[in-house]
Amino acid sequence: MKITFHGAAQTVTGSQHLIEVNGRQLLLDCGLYQGKRSEAYDRNRKFPFDPAKIDVVVLSHAHIDHSGNLPGLVKRGFKGDIVCTLATEDLCGAMLLDSAHIQEKDVEYVNKKRARQGEPLFKPLYVQADAVAALKQFVAISYHRPFNVLPGVQVTFLDAGHMLGSAIVVLHIEDREAGRDVKLVFSGDLGQPGLPILRDPEPVDSADVLIMESTYGDKDHEDFATSENKLAEIVNDTVSRGGKLIIPAFAVGRTQEIVYALHQLSDAKRIPRLPIYVDSPLAVNVTEVFSMHPESYDEETRQFISGDKAGHDPFGFSGLNYVRSVEESKALNTKPGPMIIISASGMAETGRILHHLRNNIEDRRSTVLIAGFQAEHTLGRQIEEGRSPVKIFGEPYQVRARVERITGFSAHADRTNLLEWAGAFKKRPVRTFLVHGEPGPMSALASGLASQVGYENVEIPQMHQSFAL
Repeated sequence: MKITFHGAAQTVTGSQHLIEVNGRQLLLDCGLYQGKRSEAYDRNRKFPFDPAKIDVVVLSHAHIDHSGNLPGLVKRGFKGDIVCTLATEDLCGAMLLDSAHIQEKDVEYVNKKRARQGEPLFKPLYVQADAVAALKQFVAISYHRPFNVLPGVQVTFLDAGHMLGSAIVVLHIEDREAGRDVKLVFSGDLGQPGLPILRDPEPVDSADVLIMESTYGDKDHEDFATSENKLAEIVNDTVSRGGKLIIPAFAVGRTQEIVYALHQLSDAKRIPRLPIYVDSPLAVNVTEVFSMHPESYDEETRQFISGDKAGHDPFGFSGLNYVRSVEESKALNTKPGPMIIISASGMAETGRILHHLRNNIEDRRSTVLIAGFQAEHTLGRQIEEGRSPVKIFGEPYQVRARVERITGFSAHADRTNLLEWAGAFKKRPVRTFLVHGEPGPMSALASGLASQVGYENVEIPQMHQSFAL
């Protein structure tokens, strides 16, 4: 039995982990790499394995850095099942089509400039027809229901609490060549306990092999109440200047959490009534998917909807507008503030958020709020780190808007959360591999797992490194 880490190895994007056992190949996740444009384009186009030889994909959740290259995998010959939770299948129905649409439009925009300069034209990684083909191979199962994905390999999904449908993947593997059984646990992305809307990550009782995320392995978040208070202050401050509050936010999870928080702040009269726009067709579609899966809600959200809050829509209230059309989106740039615009992508790499940043980032009255993790080399990271100018659509813009950051809305577990989750194993893993993190946080978490939790054999794989298990 062998595992090879083809993505999210000492980085937080492009999750792809290949397990080879009993002559079969199982791929955990098939995400897009996000980072330097030229590098991302090349890495996402070339798989480091033959897609036609993959027998099954087990998908932890729908975020694009975990699911986004499934259409490319199918386009290049993968014929097997894509196994995931029910909500993940529903979300991917919207997200993969949106990813294809964005790639088509972005390539179209870039090619106009390249054509004028006589440069070779790009092709999108995949188109919407490829996304539709991939969706036909999805097989969805509920949490806690064992399912045979290959001969001698059974999967069970536990709730990871990271986003709607996110799963901790538990694989019971009959390693016939070695004559032994192996329990392999892949944490996927673990959520932060105590956040509204979703349930907390579930504990796991035992593992022989653990693949664990480490995004915030070196730091703790501020608590949700602190971030909610800070959000109110930022809104009120921006309103006082007559500016626009621009929030890059993932269409799945972060957008709904921020809308929920703004709803509560508005109800409590802690912020004024002002126009709030969710400018992302994907976020609109995804919010509809959220309403289809109340089984994933935590108790607080269920009580908000029912009981003394009967009839409340957690994702809809006075002043909130969901924007679908391009014309409505463009019109926001000519409307005077104050207003709040929440738009994807969450790392400000693609989509409508780029247009809102281009139109507001040089306005001293406005504020850009960073509310989630920003990967290295992304525009969101550059803005977060205070760089100026920054390039948007290839043109330089001075960052004159205020830049604020809150961490309590993070969908990722922090250092304390990760150590507590790992410490709940009654039978500790014999080998642990850290993924989905940058080198500093990974090293810090590895040290903490050893010194504070008593883990042995904690390893940090390099890209494309293989391990015999």
